[in-house]
Amino acid sequence: MKKAVLITGACINTGVAIVEKFLVEGLPVVFTGRRDDAVKDAEARYRERFPEADVMGIAIDSHDGAGAVNEAGVTRLFEMLDKKEILIDTLVLNAADQGLGMTVLDSPLSDFTRVMETNVTWNLALCVAAARRMRDKETGGSITFINSNTAYRAIPDRIAYVASKGGQLGMMRAMALDFGKYNIRVNAVLPG
Repeated sequence: MKKAVLITGACINTGVAIVEKFLVEGLPVVFTGRRDDAVKDAEARYRERFPEADVMGIAIDSHDGAGAVNEAGVTRLFEMLDKKEILIDTLVLNAADQGLGMTVLDSPLSDFTRVMETNVTWNLALCVAAARRMRDKETGGSITFINSNTAYRAIPDRIAYVASKGGQLGMMRAMALDFGKYNIRVNAVLPG
């Protein structure tokens, strides 16, 4: 089984820099993005810049068509990786819904829920799927949340994002305790 890094939200911005760092190190990378066209474009750019790289992009949205967290998509993603004999031993959770344009007094509750589901529940589903495989293969591994300094300081009109990043830190700490016995490290990086 080939070990690889899985990086979410890796078609733009910070995600690109994370993918490129792992590719420079010569590690196989699987990355995700929400839209198929964006994933294909990003994969072509990575292959052009790193012709010898082992890189594969997969389009997967955090929500299914009915507005719920896409748990079935996570299951399909990891089943596909299993069939290709790819074991994710490093998971970098970069994808996020920034909750832009929300005001707490005027936005519907569904906007808040969407951000929390993407930034907390979706990441939980990915962590559980990866950690189960790390545990079962007895390889250990690493899970890293790309969090935000807003986990500790609020910014105006971003209540869902701020709450979700605080929730991520709590989840990260609990996972570190629960997964540590399987030699799985769980950490967070707080840019800003």
